[in-house]
This record gives sequence, C-alpha cells and structure tokens, in this order.
Amino acid sequence: MTWQKTILRVNLTLGTCNREPLNMQWANDYLGERGLATKYLWEGMDPRTDPMSPGNMLIFATGPLTGTMSSTSGRFAVVTKGPLTNAIACSNSGGKFGASLKFAGYDMLILEGRASTPVYLHIVDDEVSLLPADDLWGATVWQTEAGIHEKHNDPQLKVAAIGVAGEQGVRYACIVNDLHRAAGRSGVGAVMGSKNLKAIAVHGTKGVRVEDTPRFMDVVRRTWKKLADDPAREELTELGTNAMIDSMQAFGGLPTRNFQEVQFEGTEKLNPEAMVTPNANGHTNLLTNKACFGCTIACGRVAHIDQKHFTIVNRKEYWHASGGLEYETAFAFGPVCGVDDIDALTFAGYMMNEHGMDPISFGVTLAAAMELYEKGVITLDDTDGVPLNFGNAESLTIMAEKTGKHEGFGKLLGLGSKRLCEKLGHPELAMAVKGQEFAGYDSRALPGMGLGYATSNRGACHLRHDVFSQDMEDQTAAGKAEPCKVSQDAIATIDSTGLCLFTSGSWDMADYAEQIDAACEGDWTREKLQHIGERIWNLERRFNLAAGLSRADDTLPSRLLHDPAPSGTAKGRVCELDTMLDEYYQLRGWDQQGVPTKTTLARLNLL
Repeated sequence: MTWQKTILRVNLTLGTCNREPLNMQWANDYLGERGLATKYLWEGMDPRTDPMSPGNMLIFATGPLTGTMSSTSGRFAVVTKGPLTNAIACSNSGGKFGASLKFAGYDMLILEGRASTPVYLHIVDDEVSLLPADDLWGATVWQTEAGIHEKHNDPQLKVAAIGVAGEQGVRYACIVNDLHRAAGRSGVGAVMGSKNLKAIAVHGTKGVRVEDTPRFMDVVRRTWKKLADDPAREELTELGTNAMIDSMQAFGGLPTRNFQEVQFEGTEKLNPEAMVTPNANGHTNLLTNKACFGCTIACGRVAHIDQKHFTIVNRKEYWHASGGLEYETAFAFGPVCGVDDIDALTFAGYMMNEHGMDPISFGVTLAAAMELYEKGVITLDDTDGVPLNFGNAESLTIMAEKTGKHEGFGKLLGLGSKRLCEKLGHPELAMAVKGQEFAGYDSRALPGMGLGYATSNRGACHLRHDVFSQDMEDQTAAGKAEPCKVSQDAIATIDSTGLCLFTSGSWDMADYAEQIDAACEGDWTREKLQHIGERIWNLERRFNLAAGLSRADDTLPSRLLHDPAPSGTAKGRVCELDTMLDEYYQLRGWDQQGVPTKTTLARLNLL
C-alpha cells in the first residue's frame, strides 16, 4: 500500500475541496512525488499557460515512502509551471509537512484557480476548509505560522506558507514549511501568492500502511545501518553541507564575485570550523544540527547571531535561533557576493526563511547587481543610497530584507538575475540557465556539472544530476554525457519516492527498489525504477518544449563558455558544452534540436 490512493483537489475560484481517487496506473508508471505530480500537471493544463494566471496548477505531492519508517521519509514536492523560468518547476522540501499531509490521507494536493480574497487551507484528516486569511496577508512566514496555530489552538498543525515575497510575485519566492524548510526554487511561492493562497495547515492522524510489514522493517533496518556506517553520512551529520566550501575553494570551483573568479579568500571565516569557533565576543554561530521527519542523517544546521552584531544589536525580535548556513546559502551570500561576515550571512538566511525566498537566486541576483554597480551601470541613486560593492556585508543584509518586503531596489532584485540584467542592458552578467540562477559550482572546473546545469529541466540546478566524482577526477568534457544522463534519470526516481536525495551517497537503486517493493503493491525492481526515472525526465522535457523552450535554452552564460577560469585546478579552461551536448542528445534518443524522437517516446510509453 503506502499510497493513500486519494487526491485532494481544491478549486480556489469556486471555493471547493473534493477528494478523488488516485490514478493507480499513473502511480505505477510515475511512482509519486515529482514524477506523479508531473504527470498530473501535463494532463491537467496547457504548458503555454502564464505561470501567474489562475490556469496554472500548483501541486503538493508526497511519495509512496513519505511517512514510513524509511530513513529521510519526510519529503514532498511542489510542482507547477515556474514564473522564474517559464518551465516546469519541481521544488523539493523536507521537515514534517509532507508526512502530515500523507497522514491526513492524501497522496497529493492539487490547487487550481484563484481565490477572490486571501485564504488559507485547513486540513485535519477528512475535514477540509478554505478559511479567510485577510488578517494574515502581509504577514511574514513566521507570523503566519504562529497566527494559524493561535487560531486553531492546535500545536500539531504543520504549516506551509508564503511571505510578502510570494504575495508580491518575487520571481524566486519559495514556500516555507515548518519555519525553516522550504520548497525553495523556481518561484513556487509566487505561484501560491498569485492564487491568493497564504498558507496550508495540515494535521494528519491516519498514518500509513505498508504491504509487507516484516519484510519492510527488515529492509529498513539494513538500509539504516548502511547509512549509519557510511563516512559520507557521518560528514553530513557532523559538518552539514557547508563542508563543501573548503573543497570547492581548494579545487578552484567556488564561484566568486558573480563568477568572475573561482576562489574566495574569505572561506576560513565561513566554513564549518568558523561556525563552531567563538568570535571576539565569545559567541558561537552554530548551536546544533537537526533532522527532518524520519531522518537518520540530520544535516540541518541551527544557528544564532551575535547580539552585538550590527544586524540585530537593536532588534531583539531576532535574538533567537533559526536555520544555519548550508553550503548553498554560504556560497550565495558569501563568495559570490564577496562577503566574509558569518553573522551577516546568517541574518540574510533569516530573511530568506522569514519572508520566503530562494537564497541561491537572491544571492546570485544580488551578485549581478553588485557587478553592475561596480561597472557604473547603476548608481546610489538607483539602489536607495545603498552601495552595492562586492564584500559589503551591510548591503547584503539590507537588500535581503528589502527584497523580502518588496521595497525599493529590492523590487528589481525580486525579478531574478535574468530579468534584472536584461532590464539594465547587460544580459551577459546573469549567471543563470532558463532564468534560474546557478548553485555553488563553477562549470569551468566541473564540466559535467555544466552539462547538467544546461540540460536541467527546471533551470540551473546542482540537484538534478551527479557527475561530481567524475569531474573531480577528470576536468575534461570527454565522457561526461553518459553519467549525466544516467544520474538525471536516477535522481528523477529518487525524487519521486518520498525520500531525501542525500541517501543516494550511501544507497544504490537496488536499496530504493527493495524498500518500495516491500512497502507497495506490485513488483518493483531497480530496472523498473531506472526506466521510470527516464520516463519522468522525458515528460518534463515534453512539457518544456510545449511551453516554448528549445535547444537554445540548453546553454550556459558566455562567461563560463568563453572566459577561462583565472585560477585553481581548471586555470585557463572554459566549459566545453557543445562537445557534450550533441552526445547527450544522442544518448537520450533526442534529435539534434533536443526533441525526443517517436521511437524514444514509444519506448517510454509517452506517446
């Protein structure tokens, strides 16, 4: 079992909330979460639909293993057409919200239309209602969650909400659940705001059932142990993802000052050791680590800011703990903006959680604005009197808050780097693919990462492929197309299970297959799962092609294609994308324009 075999469909225009059966044939073909939601999106709306219009669908989807005893079983995905990219958006999150939605009896929540006034959705098992949110509109994510808990006097409600950024259509607004976890990329929060939906609050009590309990628990124990014994898991637990900042610095793949450089002199002030080293005031940034529902890794960080730091010295409302630095937040607020103040980065992270924004897109967009400022394209008159020079920690924190509140120059930053740079006449300075900003890996040093960035269906993303070990061993373009394609398919499957991608460092596809086969009806093998992943990837591609994207969108900024890396192990190299792209298309069974052939579509049952 584990599928609840029920969908909750909410029409915000009509104010209706209806249960309907899950299409089990689709579940067999697409598994759950990312894959199954993509199928429902493809069948339910025209890909040419304006992402911010009532015709766009917003889907919250769990996987078949969400809410089970499998390690990391708290994942869910938000799937829609993204306003940042005009492509398919699938944003994954952890915390406890996904398990609660599953426990309430729903595999998936489909939101359609637009409410005439602000509302929030309240779900307690079979009791579902749309309630007025006029008093919450304009509130932060944190205020919204507290307000909903107070209204219902139910501490077990798990809340996913947007802030002002989502309400005002910041192109990379995210949906924050459980205060510090987020469906973070591609602007899914802006879609939620366009629907006048402030929040979703869920309290589920039904639990889940697996098909073969004794076998399932045996598999779970073995996969738990496999995780526990893996040094890679131990590093994530002890250091979090920010351990990557030292690796990329040493390797010369750390994007710095809007990707003009590939190494940053300030990493020792931002790395995991800096997070646990007391400052001159005796303050230590990191408090502890934390885990999402069902997780035995606990890579999350919990941090607090020195009360004497300029960001909060007179703001007692921030004298508390929140999410600490992950690698991507550290990179996006630190090296790429040239800032080495750990408390300033932590404050910017608070702003992302409180107001609901993607830290990667915000940081890289700010970095583009900083380069524009240093080149004289924009001046203090444009930036509300705030100097946007690289390395300015105060400017970073001011702009993080302005963007979250949709004020002043923050409104322009809320467009994302592509639209910002186009508006200001320098599109070449936007470090993005399909409009979505890069994560913290420079593809001149990591060419396989560059191919993955270019071909990712949701725009530049480090979590859609895994060619990392191959890139670290060999910095040439040769041989990168096949591992890119194979890992993209595998990750599409993992993202559809309800489990966290971080397990993939310790498990192989057989581990996922065995858990699913014990938990779910039907026969599940590693070969079937790999085939499902390929089907998902190609369906996402079909959606994007129907939305108007083409081979021209499978590219990288000219800086990465033509400006050699100035230092590091890849000094003098550019990313040779064209060398890899034709081979990649051929391996995928696509034509030279990146369109899946009829033979490929037939093989994947996509005709």
